[in-house]
Order: sequence, then structure tokens, then C-alpha cells
Amino acid sequence: MTPVVYDAGVLVAADRNARRVWADHKVRLEEGIVPAVPAPAVAQVSRSPSQVQLRRLLRGCEVVTLTEQRAHAAGQLLGRAGSADVADAAVAQIAAELLADVVTSDRPDIRRLLDAAGSFSRIIDL
Repeated sequence: MTPVVYDAGVLVAADRNARRVWADHKVRLEEGIVPAVPAPAVAQVSRSPSQVQLRRLLRGCEVVTLTEQRAHAAGQLLGRAGSADVADAAVAQIAAELLADVVTSDRPDIRRLLDAAGSFSRIIDL
């Protein structure tokens, strides 16, 4: 089973109760795949304790911390890709680290960052 990393777009969609996101998430959990979510992606979308659906989704995920080592790696990706979105860079960096697929609503930016990381991670469009 290939691990998977969720980007901020997945979190937003889950918070809006998008059926497809919830169905796909349930299938992953039933297959034993616990999605990874970089902490910066959580920070990018978390606005209120009343985001019940967001918190519900995160209970079925592993929120991956942005350690100093990961922060430097993400920053280097930003430089190589000519990008500025730290959350997207964390998604790409963690996907490369875990040899994981990425579920995203932002294919072009994630692809550019994955390419900069030398990763062959598959992109799953949201």
C-alpha cells in the first residue's frame, strides 16, 4: 500500500463536507492507509475550533511535524522550484520522504515541488 499525503485543499474540502473526500478517506482508512498531513497545511486552513469536520478528518490522519530538518528541506524545495507556499513545500517534502502519493487541489504547484525534490510521487487530484 502506498502512503498518501493530504494538502490543504483536501482539508478545506473535508471541512466543507465534500462527499468524495470523505468516501476516499474512508476507503484509505479501511485499507490501513493513514494519511499524513503536514502541520503547516493544518495551520493554513485552521481558523476556528468550530471546524468540526476538519478536526474529524484529522483524527484519522497523522499530522506530521515540521522539524528543523524538514523546514530546511522544504525551504530548499521552494528555492529550486521558484515557489513561495510553505505548506505546499511541506507536502512535497514529506511525500518525497515517505515515498507517498499526494492528494491535492493544486496539481501544478505540487508537481513543480515534487519535481524539484526529485520525487516520482503520484498526484491524485481532489
